[in-house]
Amino acid sequence: MKTDSIKKKDISRDWHLIDASGKTLGRLSSKVATILRGKNKVNYSPNIDMSDFVVIINSDKIKVTGDKENAKAYWRHSGFPGGTQTKLYKTLDSKFIITNSVKGMLPHNRLGRKLINHLKVYNGNSHPHESQKPKLMEI
Repeated sequence: MKTDSIKKKDISRDWHLIDASGKTLGRLSSKVATILRGKNKVNYSPNIDMSDFVVIINSDKIKVTGDKENAKAYWRHSGFPGGTQTKLYKTLDSKFIITNSVKGMLPHNRLGRKLINHLKVYNGNSHPHESQKPKLMEI
């Protein structure tokens, strides 16, 4: 049996529209990461960028479970002693929160850095990608 490898010219990229209002952050992020990775396609290959574009609207209406809204903290470190910076969930923009969550579920290499650029997140109900005719996707 012979395994066929997909070529770049054979990849078709679709646009998906997801309404995040009332959705849970982790469940939404895992579904989006699957679409960005290309795992929803029949001819999936882990080493090729097969991803579709995902547009998320109403990101400011995302939910988190438990007391994460008050307790969850995001931190980064500058690399210097005492260079830790911590910010709480409720003080951050919802675009950053969703992008950061999806980014953590993608591969941590060159391919993952390329895939995260196919994610577009918007706070309101409108977005500038109407000409691509995104398909509304229920998650």
